[in-house]
Amino acid sequence: MSRRVIAVAVLGAFAIVAAAHLVFQVVAPDSAFTDVSQWFLMPLLALGLVLLTSSPRSRLVVGTLVALGFSWLGDTTPDVVDGDASFLVLVGFFLCAQLTYIAAFLPYRQESVLRTRPWVVGLYIAAVLAMIAVCASAAGALLVPMAIYASCLAAMAVLATGVNRPAAVGAVLFVVSDALIAVRAFVDGLELPGLGLWIMATYIAAQALIVRGVLTAHDRRGWAYRSSSSLATVTDVGASSDG
Repeated sequence: MSRRVIAVAVLGAFAIVAAAHLVFQVVAPDSAFTDVSQWFLMPLLALGLVLLTSSPRSRLVVGTLVALGFSWLGDTTPDVVDGDASFLVLVGFFLCAQLTYIAAFLPYRQESVLRTRPWVVGLYIAAVLAMIAVCASAAGALLVPMAIYASCLAAMAVLATGVNRPAAVGAVLFVVSDALIAVRAFVDGLELPGLGLWIMATYIAAQALIVRGVLTAHDRRGWAYRSSSSLATVTDVGASSDG
C-alpha cells in the first residue's frame, strides 16, 4: 500500500472524526466523546502531512508539524488541569503554536501583505485591538498575557499571507476561532447560540487549510494535496460551515 493511499485513509479518518466532533458539539457538547474526539484531530492531520511529504522536509513542513503538536497539547492538557490553570495552560500551548507558525512562515514575509499591501496589516491590528477592548474589563490579570497572545496570533496571520491563499484563509479562521474563545471566557452575560460549534468549526477548518497551504507551498506542482480528496473535502466543508 502506497504512502499516498495511507494518507488518504488517514485524512479521511480526520474528516470523519472532525464531522462527528462537530455533531456532538451540537447534540452533546459536554459529553466524554466531545472531549475525546478532539484529542485525535491534530494527530491525524499531522500524520497526513507526514505521509504526504518526504525527507528532508522543509522548514515550513517541520514548523507546521511542531505547531500541530503544540495545538494538540492545547487541545488535551486543559482537560486534566482544574480551575483557572486550565485556561492558562490552553493559552500557553497555543502561544507556542503561534510562535512556531511565525517561525515557519517567516521566510515568506517578502510575499506577504507586509510588502505587497501594507494597509491590510492595519486590519489585523484593528482585529487585535477590538479583541482586547471587548475583553479588557473582565480579563483582569490575564489582560497582558491575552494581549501578547493576540499580537502573536495577528503576526502569524499576516505572515501566512506570504505562503498562499489557503494558509492565509486558515490563519484568518484561527483568529476568528480564538476571538470567539476570548468572548466566551471574558464577556459575561453574552450567550451566543452554538458557540462551541463555531469555535471548533473555525479551528478545525483553520488547521486543515493551513496544512493544505503548506502542502501546496512544499510542492509547487500541487500533487500532494490534490491527491488527497479527504483533505480537500474537510477544508471545503469546514470553510462552508464558517459562513
